[in-house]
Amino acid sequence: MTWTISWSWQAPTRIACIASVEGGVAISSGLELFLIESDGEVRWKIDMPFKVHAMDSSNGILAVLAAHGFYVISTIDGTMIHEGRSTFGGFTDISSRPGGGWILSGREGQLHLFTHEGKGIRRFDSGKVRRLIGWLDREHLLWQSSDGKLSCGKLAQKYQKRILEERIWSWVTKISAGRLLLQSSNGEIWEGVPNPFGWDNIERLQSDSLEPMEGIRCGDGWWVLGIEGYLIHISSSQQNELTELGTGMNLGDMLEDLTLDSMVSATRQGLVRFWTAPHLAQSQRESRYKAAADAALAKNWDDRKTAFLRARNAEDEGRLSLAVELYQSLGRSEDVRRLLKRQKEDGE
Repeated sequence: MTWTISWSWQAPTRIACIASVEGGVAISSGLELFLIESDGEVRWKIDMPFKVHAMDSSNGILAVLAAHGFYVISTIDGTMIHEGRSTFGGFTDISSRPGGGWILSGREGQLHLFTHEGKGIRRFDSGKVRRLIGWLDREHLLWQSSDGKLSCGKLAQKYQKRILEERIWSWVTKISAGRLLLQSSNGEIWEGVPNPFGWDNIERLQSDSLEPMEGIRCGDGWWVLGIEGYLIHISSSQQNELTELGTGMNLGDMLEDLTLDSMVSATRQGLVRFWTAPHLAQSQRESRYKAAADAALAKNWDDRKTAFLRARNAEDEGRLSLAVELYQSLGRSEDVRRLLKRQKEDGE
């Protein structure tokens, strides 16, 4: 396998966090927020009132956490869509919701559900959250609690929470293509496919001594950024031999997958490196198509927002057939299924 550095970029000040955005990368540097394209060109730069410490993107919006506040920003030009919501103690982590919206974890042990435009919907008691792992579907969210256990919450009208298992994990990645990479308390690395009640499958990959900082899944499997500052490739087919990238380069402790054939590493001191994998030719094409589609969605966001508001109003007014058509045009399959079920129950 051949991964190479296509370009590097030096931020003006220390970097707090990075996030994948439409094939490029958003970078929080001091009080400035940058969006850099996959070719290294800066799409936009804006000033923030506080340092951004976490962010995620979806459907033309970059959602960021800064100080005690939550802000939503257009990925097209960096304009502020919502000036921000805040909560006592602030927020710790953020994750986009399938089909639109955001979930935020608060320092006081609650989950906060927001619309895509940043309007608050509901709060759920979760206990202290170490990391939001991701969604199993639109209702079921997986997170790692402060004690290291995995929890799953059903964030619907009737809120339910369960502990996935009693095992304690020292480190967990975010969910990717339905899979997780985890490290047990004795240092072993595992890969699992979770469901709301446990595991569809979980297996130990290797037990070598690793100190992972971040882990991502690309077209050729898992890449882990270790505390030593270089990348390690892990897969079930390589039990004894590990492939390493960037040995002696001190890649830092931040890592994001951008597409199946590209990823970004960054140091706190501000050095960003963009990695590409020419050997993942098919994955590259598929990833570029997806990135282009995401960018197109961003450019058409105003039209999508109008259609969504029409769908929501039609649903509120009981015009379910029209609402179904509008939700279908937006690709919101979960809403379509929900309304079709409602139509059937109402005998429409």
